[in-house]
Amino acid sequence: MYLDPKYVTHYASNFVKAFVEYSPNLISAFLILLAGIYVIRVINKIIKKIMVKRELDPTLTNFLSDILLWVLRVLLFVTFISKLGVETSSFVAILGAMGLAIGLSLQGSLSNFAGGMLIIVFKPFKVGHTIEAQGVFATVSEIQIFVTKLITPNNQTVFIPNGILSNGNIINYSLEKFRRADLTFAISYDSDIKKAKDLILSILNENPKVLQTPQPEVFVKNLTDSAIEMAVRPWATREDFGAVFTETLESCKIAFDAAGIIIQPYLKEISKIDK
Repeated sequence: MYLDPKYVTHYASNFVKAFVEYSPNLISAFLILLAGIYVIRVINKIIKKIMVKRELDPTLTNFLSDILLWVLRVLLFVTFISKLGVETSSFVAILGAMGLAIGLSLQGSLSNFAGGMLIIVFKPFKVGHTIEAQGVFATVSEIQIFVTKLITPNNQTVFIPNGILSNGNIINYSLEKFRRADLTFAISYDSDIKKAKDLILSILNENPKVLQTPQPEVFVKNLTDSAIEMAVRPWATREDFGAVFTETLESCKIAFDAAGIIIQPYLKEISKIDK
């Protein structure tokens, strides 16, 4: 095949001319790429340090840093090809459609992920706390990204999705240092109220686990058709709460039997006992 030197020279000169004209864009695009890669690394390290200082969960820290890293990389890639002169509107539209489709298909998972972040950031409870939520009374064993693992007093494992957990009511029994046990004794109308009250106060004052500040309270709560309801409210530390609850029940029963005070055939308890 014969090549005319004139055509070769013409195409070569056009190529050189186009390359010279396009070289500023090419150079600036690669400079942006290199600088962007460096800046992304620096930003990622700074964000990781901030999350570590705030004592965020390590799993969440790595997950969020990876998401941030890939988002910045996508933005850098779009900027890079845009600087090269490639039309990016269609590319951005495709990315948006993909993101929408993924978001719709993972609505539940994203809700649980957002709930997990809220729990870890705002800390309504921590690992080791005893809580009551979604009808479950248990101790927090692990806070994962999508679910929270709980261990019930009878050693059953419960997983609650973080989405509904963060949006529902949570009772945290471990935040405050002191707790009050709310007990109600129903005694017969034939019993001496003052004698019963003095017995209960004596029992509470002799128990070293019962706090005297705030002082324990004993009073008539209600007069029903069949019994006199007496409220018993001793205070204890979080660690001694369960022992105070059960010891008060046992000691009062023994004292009432010895004093001839008749307990009606029901006892209503308002609080839960920590196991």
